[in-house]
Amino acid sequence: MSAEHTDFYAAPGEEAEGTVYTAMGGDWADIASEQAERGDETLVINMGPQHPSTHGVLRLMVECDGETVRSIRPGIGFLHTGIEKNMEYRTWTQGTTFVTRMDYVAPLFNEAAYCLSVERLLGIEDQIPQRAQDIRVLMMELCRIASHLVAVGTGGMEIGALTVMTIGFREREMILDFFEAVTGLRMNHAYIRPGGVALDLPETGIAQLRDLIGWLEKHLPEYAAFCNENPIFKGRMCGIGYQDLSACFALGVTGPILRSTGYAWDLRKQQPYCGYETYDFDVPTWDTSDAYGRFRVRLDEMWESLKIVKQATDRLEASTGQPVMVDDPKIAWPATLAVGPDGQGNSHEHIKHIMGESMEALIHHFKLVTEGFRVPPGQAYVPIESPKGELGCHVVSDGGTRPYRAHMRDPGFNHLQSVPIQCEGGMLADIVVAIGSLDPVMGGVDR
Repeated sequence: MSAEHTDFYAAPGEEAEGTVYTAMGGDWADIASEQAERGDETLVINMGPQHPSTHGVLRLMVECDGETVRSIRPGIGFLHTGIEKNMEYRTWTQGTTFVTRMDYVAPLFNEAAYCLSVERLLGIEDQIPQRAQDIRVLMMELCRIASHLVAVGTGGMEIGALTVMTIGFREREMILDFFEAVTGLRMNHAYIRPGGVALDLPETGIAQLRDLIGWLEKHLPEYAAFCNENPIFKGRMCGIGYQDLSACFALGVTGPILRSTGYAWDLRKQQPYCGYETYDFDVPTWDTSDAYGRFRVRLDEMWESLKIVKQATDRLEASTGQPVMVDDPKIAWPATLAVGPDGQGNSHEHIKHIMGESMEALIHHFKLVTEGFRVPPGQAYVPIESPKGELGCHVVSDGGTRPYRAHMRDPGFNHLQSVPIQCEGGMLADIVVAIGSLDPVMGGVDR
């Protein structure tokens, strides 16, 4: 419906100029008659929240003049799950099982940001075993490749390059198979824990990892062959979703979108964590500030991630048998977890120890699982470089066994502010390309 002077999205005291269109309510006959009286060509479209090209339940309220976008407003909140509030009623370790479900395409980054913040509050950042840090880097970089494969694959599918999507998910399946072998789950792993990781790589982990690296080295070149110089692909991507460096700074835009402007900002280099400063890799950039540049940045980043994965694999092969959890029985949960002969639960050796050999070990185990450990009062914010950009976790402790407050800075939330800049004045069909190049995941945006 429309109203001459009512704008639900205006700031307090802001006067409406001209006709205000809102994609809600009203009787269709009234709307049609009003439109006929005005005689303009403005078309109000509600794109989503159930739409295959909005990367989840994203709603876009679009005003078009013919096929030209005059105004576009993102509407979010349809996937709100209350994760941050729920974490206030769970122990610090249980929080990992919640945050992993936010950006569900890159769950391990949510876990890492949260756990690094908790470890900073605990003051144990320098006590995390080196093998645990190497496993974290390995898993995050594989997860970065998997996330970029989804971004490139679905983005290609939406402009008609269906093969890019099918091969993208083929490679992603190989990575998820490895995640399942290590953590027991394809996604929502809750694998990175405060103090380290839940359990070590399986006996066949390194061999499976080498096979995965070989597979990716063989198949990643296909994406460049399909898309890089494809005239149809470039025709749909070049110059679309333009956003320059100053606009990125103004809206807090990071990740591949920022790097597509030529600015090599990457937190793994600028503010290293988990020992990234000890790895050899480059930060790819592009200079077009458009959807095509973001595609090329993600393509190059997959190769850089693979370079890091190889280095981490060599380190893990050399450190086999070393601990993967901090050596503090009052914090480490699980401290000595191992998979039992039935493929789940815990090893008989650990159960025998806590149930029959050490009353202290049993008490610690019981208190950790039921009550959790206490975190000193304070607050911490640790940002990391997720596949989408800066992902940070701000945790506040009142000295108890549960977070007083936990808040995530998801890059997709900031990036959706860019939709009007990139789309207004462009074509209706290019909205899909611009949204795809942002790579938002609504689970992270709405939380």
